[in-house]
Amino acid sequence: MNISEQLTQGLKKLMLPVMKGEFSDQADKARKEEWSYEEYLFELVQKELEIRENKRMNKWLKESNLPIEKSLANFDLSRLPKGVQHQFNALRDGRFLERKENILLFGTPGGGKTHLMCGLAQEMIRKGFKAFFRPCTALVQELLIAKGELKLNRFLKKLTSYGLLVIDEIGYVQQTKEEMEVLFTLLAECYETTSILLTSNLPFSKWEGIFKDAMMAAAAVDRLIHHSVILELNITSYRLEKSKNKKR
Repeated sequence: MNISEQLTQGLKKLMLPVMKGEFSDQADKARKEEWSYEEYLFELVQKELEIRENKRMNKWLKESNLPIEKSLANFDLSRLPKGVQHQFNALRDGRFLERKENILLFGTPGGGKTHLMCGLAQEMIRKGFKAFFRPCTALVQELLIAKGELKLNRFLKKLTSYGLLVIDEIGYVQQTKEEMEVLFTLLAECYETTSILLTSNLPFSKWEGIFKDAMMAAAAVDRLIHHSVILELNITSYRLEKSKNKKR
C-alpha cells in the first residue's frame, strides 16, 4: 500500500472527507508553488473547515423554519427611517444575543417587519447562533398541544435552547385567554436566557386586549422591554408601493 492509499484510509478513519478528497490535488499545487509544509497543511485544514461551516449553516437554516427568501440581500434598507437604519445596523454584529437582549419591531402591516427580522435572524445563524422562527398563532397552538400532552416543559426547554426565538405578528389574530397564558409562560421562560425577535402591529398600550388581562399584559411587556431594542417601522406598505408603481 503506497503513501496515498494510507493517507486516504487514515483521513477516512479520522472523518476528514474534504481533506481526503483534496490532499492529492493540493500536494501537486504545493509542489508547483513551492509551499512550505505548514502552508500545505493550512490549505487543507481551511478547506475542511469551510465545507463543515457551510453544512452547519445550511442545517441550522433548515431547522430554523425561517423563510429563506426573506433575506437582507433582497430587502431595501434605504426604505427604513434614518434612525431605524442606525439601530438596525448596530444589531448586525450579533452582540445583542450575547447580552440576551430582545428586538421588538412595531409597525403597520406591509412595511416589511417580518422580512427585516427574518433577514437579521439568517445573519445571526451565519454568525454561529441557532434561531427558530414561528408565526405567533402557530407557536401558540403548538404550546397548547404540548400542554395538553403534558409535554409543555420539554417543549419550552427546546425553544429556550435556541439563541434566538423569532415570534412573528403577535396580536395580529385575536386569541383566547388560555392561548395567551401559554405564550406568557414562554416569554417568562425566555427572560434573560433567550433573545426574542418579535413583530407586532399593535403598540404596548393595546396589549391588554391581546392578553385579555391587564396584569398579565403588564408582566409580559415588563419582561420583554427590560433588556431590549425597540424599532418602530411606520412606513408605507411595500406591497402598496409596488402595486402603485405597476399601475403607473
